Amino acid sequence: MPRRGRRATAKPRPKRWDASVAAPSVRRCAVTRAVLPKQKMVRFVVGPGRVLVADLAGRLPGRGIWLSAERDVLETARARGVLARAVSRAAGGPVAIPSDLRARLEAGLAERLAALLRAARRAGQAVWETEKVRAWLARGDAGLLLQAEDGGDAEPLRTLGESSGSAPAVNPPLRVGLSAAALGRVSGAGRVVHVALRPGRLADAVRTDAARLAGFDCGRGIDETVGRG
Repeated sequence: MPRRGRRATAKPRPKRWDASVAAPSVRRCAVTRAVLPKQKMVRFVVGPGRVLVADLAGRLPGRGIWLSAERDVLETARARGVLARAVSRAAGGPVAIPSDLRARLEAGLAERLAALLRAARRAGQAVWETEKVRAWLARGDAGLLLQAEDGGDAEPLRTLGESSGSAPAVNPPLRVGLSAAALGRVSGAGRVVHVALRPGRLADAVRTDAARLAGFDCGRGIDETVGRG
């Protein structure tokens, strides 16, 4: 019992966990040791023959080895032997680094991006016709606006027109590591400079993979066959 003259204080209730404000999942880069959100990194695992394999979908079994989605982490670190040493240390033994690791990442990310955009098209979550893109932006229906890698700097202004001021959340457009021809094949059109996506999981996944492509400085001359099928 509390002493007389003193007011009993109730124990504070524990705060209810709210997923909407939870801290983003982070990992430590095996090379730079920087701690970054998973969306800015790529997971690798040790595959058959002790060869480093990129796990772009994040589903392969084995201990994950995380690297920052940055060109220097792969190119400079690999050339100096830093990448092999860091990965071998994280994997607990020697690991072979493919000489074309960056090219494999480029192709894998580009194909993933194309598959996501095809899924968004089928689900009615994406438009690419200029008038529809402009209408979505004007109504605030677009959560993400993509621009082809080879789209000119003047093309966003022609496409967006007056609607650009009404949708600041998606401007400036996010340059995606695919050419206008590749975006056209994905969209079933001839040449597509812009694609607008509704907010949601598909748009978030596209944003993540587009950012990874940009981090690796990819997208030039790798997408001649991307988007077919």
